[in-house]
Amino acid sequence: MAIRHELVEELLAGRDASEVFTPDGLLDELKKALVERMLNAELAQHLATERSGASGEADGPRNHRNGSSRKTVLTGTGKLELQIPRDRQASFEPQLIAKYRRRFPDFDDKVVSLYARGLTVREIQGHLRELYGIDVSPDLVSTVTDAVLEQVAEWQNRPLDAVYALVFFDALRVKIRDEGTVRNKAVYIALGVRPDGTKEVLGLWIEQTEGAKFWLRVMNDLRHRGVADVLIAVVDGLRGCPEAMNAVFPETQVQTCIVHLIRHSLAFASWKERREVAAALKPIYRAANADLALDALEVFAASPGAAGIRRSPPPGGGNGNR
Repeated sequence: MAIRHELVEELLAGRDASEVFTPDGLLDELKKALVERMLNAELAQHLATERSGASGEADGPRNHRNGSSRKTVLTGTGKLELQIPRDRQASFEPQLIAKYRRRFPDFDDKVVSLYARGLTVREIQGHLRELYGIDVSPDLVSTVTDAVLEQVAEWQNRPLDAVYALVFFDALRVKIRDEGTVRNKAVYIALGVRPDGTKEVLGLWIEQTEGAKFWLRVMNDLRHRGVADVLIAVVDGLRGCPEAMNAVFPETQVQTCIVHLIRHSLAFASWKERREVAAALKPIYRAANADLALDALEVFAASPGAAGIRRSPPPGGGNGNR
């Protein structure tokens, strides 16, 4: 629902536009008003539920409101001084701002985002102080990031499905802060495709040296988390991965990634003709089945695009895949 223009005009009346988004400005006032309104609605619902479930006065005095208590919470843009409503029997458990919670979820998200970008705990502390006027302790920042690490560990060890129709193995080059220095590291990823077509990231691994020993550890990790069979594994250029896959999942068919196959094919064409050759190859790998792919291959062999393919490996190497 769109906010009425008249309401916006009323909120902005007599205000300096430059102070609308500043700490304790209009935006924070609105956030405070909305949060307190929702907390009061939560308490009203709680009291109504208690009354509807009560059998009568014999069960004890009826619960009711009992004023409010002040609570300071951290948000992604500053601090909010909230009035938290209370009930006489102290049975009310707010969901929006839980008891003993001093931070909005967006505050944790902001800290984790800064941490993911490689900032140290002290740098995050200074960043929050400079931009939002929030003075937090390094211990609080560490608490937030440690909580995420616990979730990461839980995700890394979660159970997996027994069967995956496809699993793609690949490596991504990302910048990671390591001992105070940002370095380029390889993050190895396994992407599984279930029989119903849905996709799932099975795991992420960082390793200094790639080889059969590392991939054997990855495959055993997948097996111990519940994977019993992989129909097709798609991999290329990862040393030791196919051998480790067949050692742990001997029935799995390992094939080369179609992207790498296309790149290898284009390596036999001159730079000037690669665009034309790539377009001519599309009907082959987009075919619905093997018979249609073979027909498309025969059409390609007779097309001008095939003329651009060299009959010998390109200068400087090439693995000969076509």
